[in-house]
Amino acid sequence: MLRPYKGSRNGRGKPRPYDESGLSEEKQLPSGLNAWMKKVGSFAGALGAPGLFLVSFLDSSFLTFPIINDGLLVDLSIKHPERMPLYALMATLGSVLGCVLLFIVAEKGGEALFHKHAGDRAQAIRNWVVHNGFWGMLFAALLPPPTPFKVFVIAAGVFEIRLGSFTLAITIARLVRYFGVGFLAMRYGNGALPFLKQHIWWVSLALILAAITSYVLSRVILRHRPPASS
Repeated sequence: MLRPYKGSRNGRGKPRPYDESGLSEEKQLPSGLNAWMKKVGSFAGALGAPGLFLVSFLDSSFLTFPIINDGLLVDLSIKHPERMPLYALMATLGSVLGCVLLFIVAEKGGEALFHKHAGDRAQAIRNWVVHNGFWGMLFAALLPPPTPFKVFVIAAGVFEIRLGSFTLAITIARLVRYFGVGFLAMRYGNGALPFLKQHIWWVSLALILAAITSYVLSRVILRHRPPASS
């Protein structure tokens, strides 16, 4: 069982330097991840919040940086817990803008790209996106790996899901995800990502319920908003 994080410092009383995504016993990124991606992680970590925004934007658009954005969020939140909301917001903003860019590119003519990446799952993904719209994108954005989320983003653009609904779904999902990861980092330190890995489906279910709750509450609040006085 994980214990609440009590702080992590080296022998000189200073926070640990960036350690390739702060993964405790799993500190090293996957062996298949090449040196270039490790350098990207170190560079982004040195930049702080702007680096987290950049990595999240690239990861959600045309490049893939497995683990790095979550690892950066964990590492930065441990070092500067008072800035965790900023880090979570920057990760969310970068990810949402990256998804919107990919959506727009797909909307302009990405059907071949969709079929290339979706393969024999193309019809099922198309049906899911077209028939479920906002909720379909929200659930897809909250499902854990190896869910091919970028394929859903491309499908949303190709099959002309409303951009407003798409953006709202991604925003809610990413806010819930990154604030959840930031909270776990503050509570469990470098054990946050191993915890997520071990309980990925339970965490995903909790995130989905939290996202649904936040959306329903926002609709209720907006519905009962008093009319503007003339």
